[in-house]
Amino acid sequence: MGAAGAFILMAMRGKADFKNITEALSEAVLTTAAILVTMSASLVFNNFLTITGLTGQLIEWVQSYAAVPLLVILAICAIYIVLGAVFDSLAAMILTVPVLTPLVASLGYDPIWFGILVVVAVELGLITPPMGMNVFIVQRQTPGVSVWTLFRGVTPFVIANLILMGLLIALPWLALV
Repeated sequence: MGAAGAFILMAMRGKADFKNITEALSEAVLTTAAILVTMSASLVFNNFLTITGLTGQLIEWVQSYAAVPLLVILAICAIYIVLGAVFDSLAAMILTVPVLTPLVASLGYDPIWFGILVVVAVELGLITPPMGMNVFIVQRQTPGVSVWTLFRGVTPFVIANLILMGLLIALPWLALV
């Protein structure tokens, strides 16, 4: 539906010539190929984790320290914010969620809540200084604006996302309503 809508807008603006259509299709193919390679690699990685039993060992390790579940969740959120700042969000989630979801479930948290929290944390990382990838992408599109101006501009969104994460952690039922 999105591609069809984009094509209709392209045609309405008079930009639907052969060059633009082939350019858009080639970008779509490259993006799809990158996603498929990431997904394929993650399947191999997940099979490796299953065979080696790393997930079970991680759960046993955390439980051996009698870690406070809230502190484990806060540490995981911090990891995801850092990963979101330096990695593509899809790659970060595909590689880590299969490892961390069983751990979070063993701590008594809902996996759906955890999925929502992961998305919020990774997306927060995408706009967090000094490495927020989305800010650098916007800066490339607006060459006259400095990166630090953009980081100041996203500061309210960073604060809002931190408040959202705090609410999701303090009141997990909010994500499940």
